[in-house]
Amino acid sequence: MKTYTQSERRAIHKRTLTIVVIAQLFGGAGLASGITVGALLAQDMTGSDGLAGLSTTLFTLGSALSAFAVGRLTQRLGRRAGLTAGFLAGAVGALGVVGAAAWDSLPLLLLAMLVYGAGTSTNLQARYAGTDLAEPHQRARAVSIAMVTTTFGAVAGPNLVSPMGRLATAWGIPPLAGPFMLASAAFALAGLVFAILLRPDPFLVAKAGVVDASADAPAAGNAGEKVGDAVPDAPVRSGNRGIIVGASVMLITQIVMTAVMTMTPLHMKHHGHSLDMVGLTIGAHIAAMFLPSLVTGVLVDKVGRIAMSCVAAGTLLFAALVTAFAPGDSSAWMIFGLVLLGLGWNFGLISGTAVIIDATSLRTRAKTQGSVDVLISLAGAAGGALSGAVVAFSSFAALSLAGGALALLLLPVMLWYRRGSRRHAPRSFEA
Repeated sequence: MKTYTQSERRAIHKRTLTIVVIAQLFGGAGLASGITVGALLAQDMTGSDGLAGLSTTLFTLGSALSAFAVGRLTQRLGRRAGLTAGFLAGAVGALGVVGAAAWDSLPLLLLAMLVYGAGTSTNLQARYAGTDLAEPHQRARAVSIAMVTTTFGAVAGPNLVSPMGRLATAWGIPPLAGPFMLASAAFALAGLVFAILLRPDPFLVAKAGVVDASADAPAAGNAGEKVGDAVPDAPVRSGNRGIIVGASVMLITQIVMTAVMTMTPLHMKHHGHSLDMVGLTIGAHIAAMFLPSLVTGVLVDKVGRIAMSCVAAGTLLFAALVTAFAPGDSSAWMIFGLVLLGLGWNFGLISGTAVIIDATSLRTRAKTQGSVDVLISLAGAAGGALSGAVVAFSSFAALSLAGGALALLLLPVMLWYRRGSRRHAPRSFEA
């Protein structure tokens, strides 16, 4: 493959960020549309609150399977192939959900939600595309640019629930299937953006640079990559410890966020809130998940991975307390709690992603990212599945408090990481 000069690589990096921004506008809409009504559709078709989390479980399980596949495909063929395939699979799955609702077919719904998960995981994996050619001290900011763009589509999606429901009704389809019509079109457009525009492929360009640098300097560690840059908390690559810690941060935040978010629409429905108010609440939550990303990225790069992971733990605990003790009929308190929940997830995801990138080389990075996202998706599946059971046998408040307690596990994890970083740090980076 052609090798590129440093200036050409910087230009490709900027172009890649622009393409990611465009694609994520559509991907965010596809992600949020299905999340908003997935549990409600499952409850409507099964007639059971306890099984309402089944939809979330299946599409997060589908996310896990597709994250592995997209990661492997990316490692072999590049970002363009992996992201295009993942988004188009998500579009097919969303269309399948519409068909399941129209034909009242529970087996088709289960299968379609599984495939729909491919779009969800690909939407998250797109955040890595902007980091392939980024400098080490700019990686968290590159992740944040992809995530903040998702906000616009993600906020629009839930607030189009009612209009899409009316359109579905006009076409003789159950109204709760309407948002999945939007999701199918949005995922398809995101896939086409990557398929047509992501040339040259940033991951392949980065790999070519590594090979070229290796030929000139075979003993330079992770050739072609800067190792030991002055990134807070990560003075040297931390190897397996960094992968474990980065994955743990993202796993814990994903479980807490998914569990509470999944049951919020049902909790609000039981307290008499309208579907429009549910959509507004989930829209505010998703905005908080993605909109603060530019600021979060700067903080993670400047303040450090450890500090921001601890902030994530505190924010998730605060969110759990608010949602647990807020009056069920107060939409303002529910929105506030869900905003905090999204903000805590944002802090955790960007911090954990940066730790993973710091700890890997391009030779294995895409495969490792895919494998970690598999675990994240499985964590989301577990959170979604258990959330329905907890609420059915106890209460929404108990679910929230359990999530807050789980978030506190981030603190000992980061203490372990800090000790490991100091043990292996060069003397010039030691405190």
